[in-house]
Amino acid sequence: MERINLAGRAGRWSAAHWKTAFFGWLLFVAVAVLLGNAVGTNKLLDSNAGDGESGRAQKILGNADFKQPATESVLIQSSKQTASDPGFIAVIRDVARTMAKTNDVTNVRSPLDKQNVGQVSEDAHSAVVRFDITGKTEDADKHVQPALDATAALQKAHSGYIVEEFGDASANKALSDTLGSDFSRAEKLAVPATLIILLFAFGAVVAAGLPVLLAFSGVLAAFGLSSLVSHAVAASDATQSVILLVGLAVGVDYSLFYLKRDREERERGETPHNALLRTARTSGQAVLISGVTVLIAVAGMMVVGDPTFKSIGIGTMIVVAVAIVGSLSVLPALMHRLGAKIDKGRIPFLSRIGASTGESRLWGAILRPVMRRPAISVALSAAALVALAIPALSLNTKFPSITDLPPSIPIVKTFDRVEKAFPGSPVPIVVAVKAPNVTTPAITNGVHQMRDAGLATGEFAPPVDIAVNPSHTVLRFTMPIATSNSRSSTAYAALDDMRHRIIPETIGKVSTAEVAVTGETAGNRDFNDLMRTHMPLVFAFVLGLAFVLLLMTFRSIVIPVKAILLNVLSVGASYGILVLVFQHHWAEGILNFKSNGGIASWLPLFLFVLLFGLSMDYHVFILSRVKELVDRGMSTEEAVERGIRTTAGTVTSAAIVMVAVFAIFASLSQIDIKQMGFGLAVAVFLDATIIRGVLLPATMKLLGDWNWYLPTWLEWVPDLSSEAAEVSDEVPEAQPVLTP
Repeated sequence: MERINLAGRAGRWSAAHWKTAFFGWLLFVAVAVLLGNAVGTNKLLDSNAGDGESGRAQKILGNADFKQPATESVLIQSSKQTASDPGFIAVIRDVARTMAKTNDVTNVRSPLDKQNVGQVSEDAHSAVVRFDITGKTEDADKHVQPALDATAALQKAHSGYIVEEFGDASANKALSDTLGSDFSRAEKLAVPATLIILLFAFGAVVAAGLPVLLAFSGVLAAFGLSSLVSHAVAASDATQSVILLVGLAVGVDYSLFYLKRDREERERGETPHNALLRTARTSGQAVLISGVTVLIAVAGMMVVGDPTFKSIGIGTMIVVAVAIVGSLSVLPALMHRLGAKIDKGRIPFLSRIGASTGESRLWGAILRPVMRRPAISVALSAAALVALAIPALSLNTKFPSITDLPPSIPIVKTFDRVEKAFPGSPVPIVVAVKAPNVTTPAITNGVHQMRDAGLATGEFAPPVDIAVNPSHTVLRFTMPIATSNSRSSTAYAALDDMRHRIIPETIGKVSTAEVAVTGETAGNRDFNDLMRTHMPLVFAFVLGLAFVLLLMTFRSIVIPVKAILLNVLSVGASYGILVLVFQHHWAEGILNFKSNGGIASWLPLFLFVLLFGLSMDYHVFILSRVKELVDRGMSTEEAVERGIRTTAGTVTSAAIVMVAVFAIFASLSQIDIKQMGFGLAVAVFLDATIIRGVLLPATMKLLGDWNWYLPTWLEWVPDLSSEAAEVSDEVPEAQPVLTP
């Protein structure tokens, strides 16, 4: 008899009640999916997604019940004619007349009307016809299709001109369509790719299919639960993509840890039942600790206070929690039911590759020189990772925008043309003014002074748009920044001038008015400021809780300190590679993107918490095996070499699955999702090779028995590795063990 821990107890119960565990899981997934579909997903609105002053302005505008709908424009452009030529004028009139007759279009404003200033470019080769989409601004992307169809017909009718539509509604529709297409493609590619890799890992259809089915069913359940939770905490657009990405990765990883150890135990002569129970106590507990570490790390996103991070964090925690529950309950239940039949469906060639569960020859060849010269191995590998991390010092964050999509998407080309013809117009500064009555002479004069002062600086350009909500409590002031790059130093200088000089000297003098500035430039600035102030808190939260968890798991103060240092080194190297690839132009053709000179603003923090959690999977899995061997009386040096060689095949297979899934996301269109997939793939690769194959064994060899040092004043720390009660391995007779 052996002392049994929580995971072992869960595996034992599942084996004894496999029908309850299996059908309970199916019911759970079905109910989660049905309820999620029934209530739908409550999307995070732009008005609630901001931070700082820009977030305050967005909330003021979002709650103002503006009746003015979303504004769209049709660009008319000719390289040969100007807006004063008869042919050009005829096209403008045709566009204005056609749009006025189009469904869901209202308030058409032609550049031929003198009061509509700023709708012809300085060189007069470009003009815009502006109009509104009926309905709410938030739903405009659902009503913009008739206008897009009309624009396409106008382009065909005037082939000698460029006639293209742009605006928030058409941009959001293009973005939504691209995201939907990308997500569908990722979903179709990720599952088959994972299955193929697992066929090589196990060489049998049943063993390979089980992790995929479990992981995918867990993802479906997480989708449903996330939809339910979204009615308490609104879901961002990226949440579903992250759930799919993380759910497949960790779900398959945890199943791999279980199945590989079970096969190893059976090859040692254990019965399927006893092999399962030993696996539950060992690899099952490693899965539990790994999963909790991921949950702790991801919970760091909740510390920031940003609505998007909160949504992504909750979605990720849901899918990881579901993966843990599935791995500790339904997986051992199915393994018990199948017994040795889990190796059914062997594929002749692949079965020879995947059958081996012994020590890896490849990793043995790598480990020998590492263990022979640990100091040199540590110095060289650490130096390589530090060198890779150096570019991260120049990491520059930027909000992704519609122009960051691949140029092959038509609206991106349109935005490029508009930015060149009307600098700054696609990315205006937006000022929200809130007062009991915004139509008073004092506020009206203040707004006009703000407009005149802004235009006088040359930092801003017409057209200026002023709108008042029906209750006259909120005024929206829109004015383009005179630059084509909303994230440039010029744009930030204009923002600072508006916030700290122009507004205080004009509308800011009206004591009854609350004034806040938003827009793409302001949002980017405020988000970056939030990250700078909250990143230390996130680091302290994640590293502190991870330290405590590892301390209780391995009863050592050295192990958690070393794990944190190695993981931070791995994350730093990943940041550096991300900067080298995406802040420069050399990889654009390879990965099909257009560099904006920065990394998505939300990505560094997201990568840190997720990579820290995922890298702990391998760390806990390997060290659990090493600790197990040490507890049996083996020397630390021998346990390290033996433990890594016996777990290397599992870690390699798990890493290949993760890298493959993440690489699929690196092939998608949206640049922030592409950066996320690439960064995760690179980090997992580095972690599974240099960190776990070189730095971990070399540092453990150098430290020797000091690896397990626990100060006497910490002896009171609880032990998570096992529980005190001794139990029998026998399953009750009412649930007999099935033999193959």
